[in-house]
Amino acid sequence: MIRDVVLVLDCGATNVRAIAVDSQGNVVAKESTPNTSEPDKANPHWHIWSLDAILERLAGCCRMVIPQLSSYKIRAITVTTFGVDGTLVDAKGELLYPMISWKCPRTTSIVENIERYFSAEKLQTISGVGQFNFNTLYKLIWLKENHPYLYDKAHAWLFISSLINYRLTGVMSTDRTMAGTSQLLNIHNEQFSREILDAISISENLFPELISAGEPIGTLTPEAAKKLNLPSGVPVISSGHDTQFALFGSGAGLNQPVLSSGTWEILMVRSPHVDTHILPHYVGSTCELDARKGIFNPGLQWLASGILEWIRQLFWQGISPSDAYLQMIHEALSVPPGANNLRMNCRLLTSEAGWCGITLNTERRHFYRAALEALGYQLKQNLSLLEKISGFHAKELILVGGGSRNYLWNQIKADILNLPIKVVNESETTVLGASFFAWFGIGCYESSEKAREQFSYRYELYTPGEHQEAYHSLAKNFI
Repeated sequence: MIRDVVLVLDCGATNVRAIAVDSQGNVVAKESTPNTSEPDKANPHWHIWSLDAILERLAGCCRMVIPQLSSYKIRAITVTTFGVDGTLVDAKGELLYPMISWKCPRTTSIVENIERYFSAEKLQTISGVGQFNFNTLYKLIWLKENHPYLYDKAHAWLFISSLINYRLTGVMSTDRTMAGTSQLLNIHNEQFSREILDAISISENLFPELISAGEPIGTLTPEAAKKLNLPSGVPVISSGHDTQFALFGSGAGLNQPVLSSGTWEILMVRSPHVDTHILPHYVGSTCELDARKGIFNPGLQWLASGILEWIRQLFWQGISPSDAYLQMIHEALSVPPGANNLRMNCRLLTSEAGWCGITLNTERRHFYRAALEALGYQLKQNLSLLEKISGFHAKELILVGGGSRNYLWNQIKADILNLPIKVVNESETTVLGASFFAWFGIGCYESSEKAREQFSYRYELYTPGEHQEAYHSLAKNFI
């Protein structure tokens, strides 16, 4: 019997993947290959993406995955990828300038001098998006200042997902969730801000029609189908920025915060309300558009596992990372809450950052435990702030990402927050979220929520334990 799947093309910064997902959210087949940015010929310290290389990697993954789907019919294709990046194209979709990577430092001076164009505070109040040097806004300004003639030739600005979708369908569009990362939208009316665009002398006509997640973009052209080893005419459905689909794919409902724990921790919530006026007062704050219309994704981010990795490299040298982390957790388990009065200050961008309480009896296990606890209190502060920004009260926290595999850290977070923590036992939350919108887009379900209801979520639960009271008493040292 022939069964149905949708094919999610997931373009990440380190890997690109083709993943087939059935209508119950089960991954049927997947293939992956490394992805990387390239140095710009104009400056070896700058970073660009090669669209042709990305497309060839995606095509290679498709050609590998298709033989595994002999008993399946591909009903739709959808593309999800990282945000903000894109470039100017002519009327035929040819790139007028290489695609500047979010890793590239060339826009740093633009951010530092943005007041020449617009008040930084007002910019975030309108757009919601934080002042990160990789934002689309700063790339457009950099191109305007350094290559102004390109705008005379430009037919459109296409975000990376739209560039891929154009090569698949021949249709130019703008993913709504990608635009929501750009710092160019008025997040309140979900349209490009005339005030922001006028300040940088760019026309709204530069951006093709906004397409929401789940809307059809077009169908796979014969040329693209041949390259990907797929049948032509397959519908291509819009998804977009990976963060939004990871949130939806985590199973989170409204006002249910989600922490993506990795090198950086990103705390976000799907909320119908956001106070963007207070966002500029908090470093690391941002607000993007949810995958669903009328919903916002306010959030905060801070360095997390990157600190733990520094501790590993400092104290557990000569051991493989996987073995080292097992040792680190085992040793830290023997340290009581408070880490023998050793405390780490997480404010890395201030003169207050560092350690206090070091004695001759301090051991490496104390450093690791103290870091886990300090990051736990950082989370508590940011969750409280997020509740203020969006006017909700958290009853639990959903946890995804590589950091969620650290059971000691999970328990410390539950104790410090005095909240249950649900760790999603599914690594493909971004792909899941995108697939739910693809199934909705081809009419298999009446909504993306109905598609999501078909998936059986499994969680590992951490509840506040015996150390909750101790952490409550210690909170005054951190907050």
